[in-house]
Amino acid sequence: MGKLLTFTLAIVVCLGTTAMLAGHDRAVRLSQKANAPLAADAAFRDGLYVGKLAAEAGRPLHAPAGRWSSDADRASFVAGFQRGYNETLASLISGGQNRRD
Repeated sequence: MGKLLTFTLAIVVCLGTTAMLAGHDRAVRLSQKANAPLAADAAFRDGLYVGKLAAEAGRPLHAPAGRWSSDADRASFVAGFQRGYNETLASLISGGQNRRD
C-alpha cells in the first residue's frame, strides 16, 4: 500500500511540474510574439538604445524624434525611447537601492 501511494504521489508531482512548465512556456511565447513587430522596427530599436543612453547619462526624458522622417517612425522611436529610458532608470534605481543595503 505504501509503495502505491509513493508511486501515485510521484506521478502527480511529475504531471504538475509538466503542466506548470508548459504554461510558463506558453506565456513566454506569447510575450515574444507580442514584441516581435517591435523588435523588427528600426525606429523602435533606435529609440530603445538612445533612451538607455539618456537614462544612463542622467538626461531628462526628452526623445529626439526629429531624426526620423515619417510620423509612424517618430511615434515608434518615441515609444522605444520611453521604454528604454524607463527600464534603464528603474534598473539604475533598483541597483542603487541594493548597494545601500
